[in-house]
Amino acid sequence: MSEKNQPTMEEIVSLCKRRGFVFPSSEIYGGLANAWDFGPYGSQLKKNIKDSWWRFFVERRDDMVGLDAAIIMNPRTWEASGHLSHFSDLKAECKKCNERIRVDQKLKDEDNAYFNDKVKNINDAIRNGEKTAIGSEDEIDGIRKEMQIKLNEYCACSKCGNKNWTVPEQFNLMFRIDYSLTGSENSIAYLRPETAQAMFVDFLNISNTARKKLPFGVAQIGKSFRNEITPGNFIFRTREFEQMEIEYFFDSKKSDWNIPFDGLRKDMEKWMDAVGIDMKKVHAVDIPDGERAHYSQRTIDFEFEYPFGQKELFGLAYRGDYDLSQHENLSGEELRIIDPETNEKIRPHVIEPSLGVERGLLSVLLSAFENQVLEDGSSRTVLHFKPEIAPVQIAVFPLMKNKEELVEKAKNIFEDLKQNFRCEFDDNGNVGKRYRRQDEIGTPFCVTVDFESLEDGAVTVRDRDTMVQERIKIADLQKYFGEKLK
Repeated sequence: MSEKNQPTMEEIVSLCKRRGFVFPSSEIYGGLANAWDFGPYGSQLKKNIKDSWWRFFVERRDDMVGLDAAIIMNPRTWEASGHLSHFSDLKAECKKCNERIRVDQKLKDEDNAYFNDKVKNINDAIRNGEKTAIGSEDEIDGIRKEMQIKLNEYCACSKCGNKNWTVPEQFNLMFRIDYSLTGSENSIAYLRPETAQAMFVDFLNISNTARKKLPFGVAQIGKSFRNEITPGNFIFRTREFEQMEIEYFFDSKKSDWNIPFDGLRKDMEKWMDAVGIDMKKVHAVDIPDGERAHYSQRTIDFEFEYPFGQKELFGLAYRGDYDLSQHENLSGEELRIIDPETNEKIRPHVIEPSLGVERGLLSVLLSAFENQVLEDGSSRTVLHFKPEIAPVQIAVFPLMKNKEELVEKAKNIFEDLKQNFRCEFDDNGNVGKRYRRQDEIGTPFCVTVDFESLEDGAVTVRDRDTMVQERIKIADLQKYFGEKLK
């Protein structure tokens, strides 16, 4: 067989639509830019990834509990968290065709570093009392004009080829919605840009009801929304997406933050490997000061080698007590718990693992995908999913669909196996075509009922990865797959 190569995005997108993993949203109406629907196999794969993550980080640990919070929260939540003032990217527009770009993605690395240092110096001076925020506005305007010069120097518009950009300006990524029937200004709310804030706002309720002592974590899986300037690259960057996040609370006086940080880092790497992400293509990158989120004191981005470059996959951040203190200040409610040993009030610090479901799914697809040239010169496309997350674990075939006795026997086997495994009954086309279809779906095993099965009570079981076939007694199938698929 040929050596495994990195697939192109075109191959992945084609397979996803052809086999029912991901479709363009609203396609019959011309679609909606960067909006995607997960089809029968994609929705199951997505669920399996989320279930795997929940089992690994919540159900199998004594120090984790779950939360499922509302998407729309009191707008003051986002005022306290800093999202209304800080959650933005720099945007510039082509003066000829109005194409929008995200500035940091178009500037060269050395220019980004140069401008980040200048902004950091201004912010440090404000924090140290050397200047006021108002006094720094002219300097910030000057930096943006420098950025404009650089963009006009080497950044051509992808639509019209022009090199004439507006002065970059901040573009807030929050989705505003009208939360009442009156349409008054007071009715403005927001779709959440992250799942994290509910875990801070609900901290006391969770602590009181879960009866957990520090350190403990709160986990949540849910939808988030960001009004991205330039979404794209299939499901890598979209305006609507799902997150799997944990806020891990600990007493900073009793524990060095590096201990839970390093522990969660190792757990993230272990789970990525277990779910089938190619760890040879994963790189842990420490984000330097000036480039981190406003709340983060340390951030590691786990970046993946996508066909379009090495980009962020998951993140791990030390948020300190920023969020709880901000919500305390704005709400007037104390968000501290009593240390049962010292009877002192504690406002915990937080480590946050943040994992995007769609990016996780994309990296799993890219890691599993292989175009193979077989020894006989034929070829096949196969997805080498881990059995735990494969949308279908076992496909059951009758050798011929017009032979009633074979179909009946195959359906009986299918009904039995599906009680414990994710199964699919497939009688469409010849067996060779069914094998190829199941290879592209990523099904680990195929079971074929033939005429011998009626005589010897055995079936042919074919392995997806090796394509080796063996005869297994029907009575032994539950035990056989129980060992193979656990």
